Amino acid sequence: MKQLTHNEVVNTTTIKELIVVSENIRTPENIGMLFRISEAFGVKKVFLVGESPSLENKKVLRTARSTEKQLEIKHFENSQKLITKLQAENYHLIGLELTSNSKKIQTIDYSKLDKIAIFIGAERFGIEKQTLEALNTIIHINLFGKNSSINVVNALGIALYEITR
Repeated sequence: MKQLTHNEVVNTTTIKELIVVSENIRTPENIGMLFRISEAFGVKKVFLVGESPSLENKKVLRTARSTEKQLEIKHFENSQKLITKLQAENYHLIGLELTSNSKKIQTIDYSKLDKIAIFIGAERFGIEKQTLEALNTIIHINLFGKNSSINVVNALGIALYEITR
């Protein structure tokens, strides 16, 4: 048995059209890891909304490990204009947030959704209320400890796995 290098792994799998929308994520390492995990799951576009570190930030680049070069990355001032654009393009808008009416992540049949935009929110306050109200579906990850949340990019990794499996 041999551990494979990046150059030896060839992924020919194609997945549905999938966009990640990051709303007000400010930590450079989270943005870099967001790029890395998104690229790993076949995401082609990442939209950064509101406050976000520069793509020239050394911490962003170090944690992204060049995956930002494989992504189409765009900035938007606010989520409402982006939501209108994505709705016009027939995306199913999913928020990853624990709310009073969110659904367990594993209860959604993602195979029936061809175009998905998954929204994640700021490290401290999550997705803005106005944004949540405009989304088609809100999902959450069941946790089993006393802590009610995990790092936003770790949660995104779990969500992208569930959506693409």
